[in-house]
Amino acid sequence: MTIPHFDDLRKPILMLSSDGEVWKKSKFTEPLIKHFNLTDEEASKEYESGNGLIFVDRISWALSYFALTGILDRPKRGYYVLSSLGKSFLDKTNEEINVFVKQQMAERQAEKLSNTELGQNVQKNNINQSINTPQEQLYASYETIRQETYEEILDTILTKTPMAFERLVVELLQKMGYGGAVEKAGRVTQYAKDGGIDGEIYEDVLGLGRIHIQAKRYQKSNTIGRPDIQSFAGALLGDNANKGVFITTSKFSADAIAYAQNLSNARIVLIDGQKLAEYIYKYGLGVQVEQTISIKKLDTDYWDNIPDDISSTMTNLPI
Repeated sequence: MTIPHFDDLRKPILMLSSDGEVWKKSKFTEPLIKHFNLTDEEASKEYESGNGLIFVDRISWALSYFALTGILDRPKRGYYVLSSLGKSFLDKTNEEINVFVKQQMAERQAEKLSNTELGQNVQKNNINQSINTPQEQLYASYETIRQETYEEILDTILTKTPMAFERLVVELLQKMGYGGAVEKAGRVTQYAKDGGIDGEIYEDVLGLGRIHIQAKRYQKSNTIGRPDIQSFAGALLGDNANKGVFITTSKFSADAIAYAQNLSNARIVLIDGQKLAEYIYKYGLGVQVEQTISIKKLDTDYWDNIPDDISSTMTNLPI
């Protein structure tokens, strides 16, 4: 048989997960190869680009979509376990599962892209995929892949220690250009005596300008309220500082955002989990380019400088 599409893998994956155990991603491969009776050639077939095994990659996507839609929980990077929501789908058909996953993913994409022109176009065109241009479909696919990487970045951070997270955000701010050419511009404060300040970035050699950092590694569903921002503002004041960055893996309440925006004696920038993942991705911290796709179009200047065949043109004129 041909290699199954990742949509066809969902019910078998769900049934394998029904034992309630935590499954490592790689452990799904052999049982699924047997389930679909794949030959060695089919199981080991690679993409033409050479970027990985097709069947293994499709398993990864099926698992990622399950994690994003809540059917599987991801206790840590690369491990999956059936959720309470997932249990409710054990008696559903593969098609019913596909309908749910596609609907949930469409809603996620619409929410992520709702404030962009591209996102609004994608939302309109999702009603009828056939009216999407190939380029629009490519951009939408790229955005889906990028959003999945954002989720994976945050999931990975949550498996690390709080101190490791503090070092990470200091390194990120330096990657973003803060600290400039100052040698060893960033530092993490002593954990037991940080006074509410987790790290600092020196903006000049003499240390006259400093950016203070507060880093909170919370679950993504958590919301940081105004009291935490007030406490950080007080820590800045106590250190005679007026520049701060509050970075978290979770999100901020509207009240916390409003408080930070209206401070008169200090400037505090809030970076939530989504923005943190975007910055890590953009500035290449702990990520690498997996594949580059080159899309080319005709160079009109080049072709316009080549003489046209007038006789060929004349044959197309009406008599």
